[in-house]
Amino acid sequence: MKDFFILLRNGNKSALLATIINTLIAIIKGAAYMVTGNVAMFAETMHSLGDAANQFFVFIGSALSKKQPTKRFPGGFGRLVNLVLLGAVLIVGIMSYETIREGFQHLFHPSESSGFLLNLLVLTAAVCLEFYVLIKAMKEIVQGQGLQIKGWNIFSNSFLHLKRAKPATKLVFLEDIVATGGGLLAIAAVVIAHYTPFYQAEGIASIIIGIFMFIVVGRVFLDNAAGAIGEADAEMEGKIGMIAMSDPDVRDIQELTVYKEGENFHVEMSIELDSKLTVEQADKIRHRIEDQILEENGVSDVIIEFDKDDGILKWTQISNLEDNQLSSQTDRKRL
Repeated sequence: MKDFFILLRNGNKSALLATIINTLIAIIKGAAYMVTGNVAMFAETMHSLGDAANQFFVFIGSALSKKQPTKRFPGGFGRLVNLVLLGAVLIVGIMSYETIREGFQHLFHPSESSGFLLNLLVLTAAVCLEFYVLIKAMKEIVQGQGLQIKGWNIFSNSFLHLKRAKPATKLVFLEDIVATGGGLLAIAAVVIAHYTPFYQAEGIASIIIGIFMFIVVGRVFLDNAAGAIGEADAEMEGKIGMIAMSDPDVRDIQELTVYKEGENFHVEMSIELDSKLTVEQADKIRHRIEDQILEENGVSDVIIEFDKDDGILKWTQISNLEDNQLSSQTDRKRL
């Protein structure tokens, strides 16, 4: 049990923060719905409940994925976070269905709800809290790429680097984007239904929120299904290839595979060296290259094999990669 709590300290902080805040929001929204009967508030309650449960499992999964390998599981637990996320999206999927179903029911059988000021106050507070969590997730995304960005640039850069974010952080980001937008949509629906006879606005808002939740479910499912299988990462392969080829003793790269497992990258490569080098010299080169690769963000282990130089250059990506790296460095300077 002590080891379990130690692991929890390494869980994704954005997911933990989102779990706490969404639980509080769900309780407040649920109480407001019980008082007012507002359908848009029901949709937001279901949304917050789904997010809270989802992000709780994400936090647990991200923590357990850092558990050290055992005799029974020598490959480690890196993919556990992907498996947990695959299960977590089922919760959001069920909540999405209930939200859409309730929206259609109100669309065909509209009724006036009460507690306009209460609904407005609760939804406004919820949007502010969701936006706070969203900003935290954005900062975690850009900081995970080694960038120190402040101000409004954090918005564009969080979208730019979203693909390379940790699975847990990406989920929190996507869910809070929908939660913030859904909250604003619910506020608009409540105002329209209060000041006009168009009570169906609340049902329409509920349906749209449910559809957006389904979109997040699909995106998260596809990303984590690939992660659970073990997805190759072409961009990281390029970076690793440049590191290896920049070593003065490396003649060529025969094979290079970089695949992502949970939040970590695993590197396997075969490089060509001068056949005249001794075993001791080759080991020094191996350690030198391994140390450089392990400095890359997210790389957890490296396996390097050697072969003699055959005089035929197989690694043809080097020139394109250098151009890409130069372009990336230019973009960072502009930021």
